[in-house]
Amino acid sequence: MPARTGAARSPAAHAPAAQAAAAPTPAARPAQRGGTLLAALGVVAFSLTFPSTAWGLESFGPWSLVAVRSVLAALVAGTFLLAGRVPLPERRHWAGLAVVAGGVVIGFPLLTTLALRTSTTSHAAVVVGLLPLTTAVFAAVRTGRRPSRTFWVAAVSGAVVVLGFTLQQSGGALSTGDLYLFGALLVCAAGYTEGGRLARLMPGWQVVGWALVLCLPLMTAGAAVALSYEPVHLTAHGVAGLVWVAVGSTFFGLYVWYRGMAAIGIPRASQLQLAQPLLTLFWSVTVLGEDLAPAAPLAAVAVLVCIAATQRAKV
Repeated sequence: MPARTGAARSPAAHAPAAQAAAAPTPAARPAQRGGTLLAALGVVAFSLTFPSTAWGLESFGPWSLVAVRSVLAALVAGTFLLAGRVPLPERRHWAGLAVVAGGVVIGFPLLTTLALRTSTTSHAAVVVGLLPLTTAVFAAVRTGRRPSRTFWVAAVSGAVVVLGFTLQQSGGALSTGDLYLFGALLVCAAGYTEGGRLARLMPGWQVVGWALVLCLPLMTAGAAVALSYEPVHLTAHGVAGLVWVAVGSTFFGLYVWYRGMAAIGIPRASQLQLAQPLLTLFWSVTVLGEDLAPAAPLAAVAVLVCIAATQRAKV
């Protein structure tokens, strides 16, 4: 009886073919390089959010700054949606979009802006550097995944580092600004988690765009009320900060980030985001002229190590 030539091959015999199939083709490499560049631009845009917010607070009150930035970003997003003739999302997606809007469009900007009235941007960068870990925890709960013990050890270690840094900087007690920052972590992680779920069903920039548009009526009314109560003193720094947080961080940053992430994949893009806290520390010193606490870069690097460990942990 003749032997079957293909059946007796071991799995190792297929390894070179499998590896060749997994390797990017020459035609795909330019797309991957372009995706990496887009994702990196998103990280740079996000890293400038806190310094730009500090500039914006020179001209606007915290409530006015958040409301006006949301209105401007929603107008830009609405223009892109209309130009692309993007249809309205299905009704079943609106609840998720509301979570994204509450966490990413309103909650995180408002809480971090309130925190930056008393906290330095370098301090806030270290605390919010815990956001990827917080988001991973929310995603594990939301999706029902079971991360490995290594993941949880790294996540808890990162939280301990940030809490220890915060207590050390605050003299042993949490300040009001710290409470705002920890609250921002929670609401933004919820918004990122729900946005990540929706991004599997529609382009990610449309998720952000519709969340901004959803907030437009509320934030327009909020801007009118806030501007009538909070004095405005326009300066070059204040206007530049407002424009950047509205167009650069809120819309452009998320737009290029989601496009880059779609091109190179979530794991590779998340590795680029590890540089965000250190970039913010750099801007804090060079742009704002802040005095960097010696513990800040050490704590930021420790958090990055913990995040890197979660990226390699099995789920």
